[in-house]
Amino acid sequence: MHIVERGSGTPIVLIHGFGVDHRVLTSLDDVIANAGGWRRLYVDLPGHGRSAGDGVSSTDEVAEAVKAAIQDRLGDAAFAVIGNSFGGMIARRVAHDLRDRILGLATVAGVFIASVDDRTVPERSLVLEDAALVESLGDAGGAFADMAVVHTAENAQAFLRHVQPGLEAADQATMDRIADEYGFAEEPEEESPDPFTAPSLFLMGRQDHVVGYEDAWARQAHYPRATFATLDSAGHNVHLERPEVANVLMLDWLQRMRAEAQRTA
Repeated sequence: MHIVERGSGTPIVLIHGFGVDHRVLTSLDDVIANAGGWRRLYVDLPGHGRSAGDGVSSTDEVAEAVKAAIQDRLGDAAFAVIGNSFGGMIARRVAHDLRDRILGLATVAGVFIASVDDRTVPERSLVLEDAALVESLGDAGGAFADMAVVHTAENAQAFLRHVQPGLEAADQATMDRIADEYGFAEEPEEESPDPFTAPSLFLMGRQDHVVGYEDAWARQAHYPRATFATLDSAGHNVHLERPEVANVLMLDWLQRMRAEAQRTA
């Protein structure tokens, strides 16, 4: 499995969403790096980016592959985990299966309900529409417009830098196999029902018509040390559309993990 490493110190594993690659989360790199002492491991999931998808045919198998890669890179070291969209499902699975080693869990527009038909999502809406901007993006315009809630040049550039390259690199055959077995056999919170007490962050977009925000909020009782934040003027790419607020919340999560580690040392 292809993993891009940056920095040194306490490991954070970052897991991207479905059909993109590790670059969708590299917009968070500056805030994590500036916090100091964090070794960032950006994963390309099987069939995404530079990771081959051979032999992977379900979300459960993706999660097992990620856990194997973590073991190979980190051994038994403690680590934090961040997951975006589909990667949020994987991050929740990793965090529960390896909870004795988990310093903290964060999801960014994370999937909480696998079945699209069973998700609680808002109707598709735009806060700011700019048809000329979308047209100026050429072939990438449609993909940008499908997700963007606020059409600005800054958001378009973030999309082109962090999202579009992964869309172009994805292996459709692997994605099709995983999509056929997209849900877990059992949700992490049900399989491991004791409250998850590591510092956590669940960041969502108020206008996210892909995964919504209500399904995450429904898990509040399971995560007593979690910040739940739903940002207006943000869709499924909430961390790209509202980077200033997302970065503040990310920094707060990093600081809470550091404080918890010091208390329990």
